[in-house]
Amino acid sequence: MIPLLDLKKQYAAIQKEADEAVTAVLSGGSYIMGENVRAFEKEFAAYLGVKHAVSAGNGTDALVIALEALGIGAGDEVITTPFTFFATAEAISQVGAVPVFADVRPDTYNLDETKIEAKITPRTKAILPVHIFGQCAEMEAICGIARRHGLRVIEDACQAAGSRYRGKMAGALADISCFSFFPTKNLGCAGDGGMLCTDSEELAIICRALRAHGSGEAGEQAWRLLRGEAVSGEALPAGDATVYQPKKYFNYLIGHNSRLDEVQAALLRVKLRHLPEYIESRQALAHRYDRELSGSALTLPAEAEGCSHAYHLYIVQSGERDRVTAALREAGVATGVYYPVPLHLQKCYQPLGYAEGSLPVAEYLSGRTFAIPLYPEMPKQDQDAVIAAVNRVCR
Repeated sequence: MIPLLDLKKQYAAIQKEADEAVTAVLSGGSYIMGENVRAFEKEFAAYLGVKHAVSAGNGTDALVIALEALGIGAGDEVITTPFTFFATAEAISQVGAVPVFADVRPDTYNLDETKIEAKITPRTKAILPVHIFGQCAEMEAICGIARRHGLRVIEDACQAAGSRYRGKMAGALADISCFSFFPTKNLGCAGDGGMLCTDSEELAIICRALRAHGSGEAGEQAWRLLRGEAVSGEALPAGDATVYQPKKYFNYLIGHNSRLDEVQAALLRVKLRHLPEYIESRQALAHRYDRELSGSALTLPAEAEGCSHAYHLYIVQSGERDRVTAALREAGVATGVYYPVPLHLQKCYQPLGYAEGSLPVAEYLSGRTFAIPLYPEMPKQDQDAVIAAVNRVCR
């Protein structure tokens, strides 16, 4: 079976670097909030071209912390997409706010910027677009809407590390952005990991406090900031936080236990150095699919003008999805359905009052879209086999 992705191949390609980095952490005895975490934050911020990067335990926590840092909570509304992974809306609900779903574009599958303003009410506090499958939403238009209505914008860039929009990196396009380093992502660790990125020193200070129980030097700094006192610079602990940090027992805000550990940070530092080549390989494979599958009955991905698609997933459409995916499995080609139920029709969101037909484009796509194999280390012979199988099944 040709898999959707093969993480073993990626590890094999960087094994020496990865093993040395991880072994150095294990032998060093510093496992929590140490030098690798701080270095990775600086390196990732530099890669994106933003001033601050604050690591977290995972991408979902990053979304929750971003919302809390912006002061969004009970009774507030956040406009977002129904065609994404559940964590996007879940994070909004976790802080007590209400996700308000606007329909998506039929070409890029991203939040439709023309559908946003109709959803704005006096309770709307933010817009949360998702750069789905590795392509940026129309951030120029979305940020313009936000400015006109006094709203904040949070980028869910969890699938879009390495993507660009009008010359800027995904994650550098809004008030604050969130990334996931889940193993299957474009930049993935060997477990869970996340990041928040912003040009705002104030937001960065609050995020640093919220990720670690609102305690210690970071908690005190955020507490003073929220009281209107002047603060500046990153509050760093006096040493490694693995064994003992006396100030961590002084709590200033209600936060979370959401820290990126040293082992994951060390591995991510290695992979970040390779990320440009990973993205280049993804794009080359995707463009070959574009050429070789153009005569099939599938609808192929669209790359919007001004965007550089990172192809976290190569998503196609078929009106006969069940038949096609079953035939491809029979031919030894793995597929994955993203996403079979749009968020507004999930059982947990029934109380919001959406029904079938409420958001027709998202519902249409949920019945048609699926992924075929694509990952940076994919052998040419495997892609050849996928192309042959798809063209045979989808004449």
